[in-house]
Amino acid sequence: MSAVPEQYRGLRSFAFGDGPALADELLDLVIRGVKTATCSTEDEPNTSTPGERWIVLDGRGEPRCIIESTEVSYRRFGEVDAAFAFDEGEGDRSLDYWRNAHRNYFGRQGKFREDMMLMCERFRLIEVF
Repeated sequence: MSAVPEQYRGLRSFAFGDGPALADELLDLVIRGVKTATCSTEDEPNTSTPGERWIVLDGRGEPRCIIESTEVSYRRFGEVDAAFAFDEGEGDRSLDYWRNAHRNYFGRQGKFREDMMLMCERFRLIEVF
């Protein structure tokens, strides 16, 4: 992680999505300021707290930027609203697009349920490498 400035080297890191192409696509949305939210299942190890900073990796595992969590809430899949879907920044940013994309995403992991609990996180971009 030599590309990471010294002050960030102790931070946890992750890549968005479940593969290199999706990681790069979502990272691009973050860097362009379109994606300012994300969600994960409540049982994933990368739970976050407001104020926590993360190193975001690209699809090759290279560090590309730092984000800082600004808000974390827990809600069921069906409780995610249009504002959160818009902030996730994917597709046409609609709630319908979000629901379809996330049914597919969590389905690929064998985790999808209509009543599944999600950690919904908003964040801000701190620095791009």
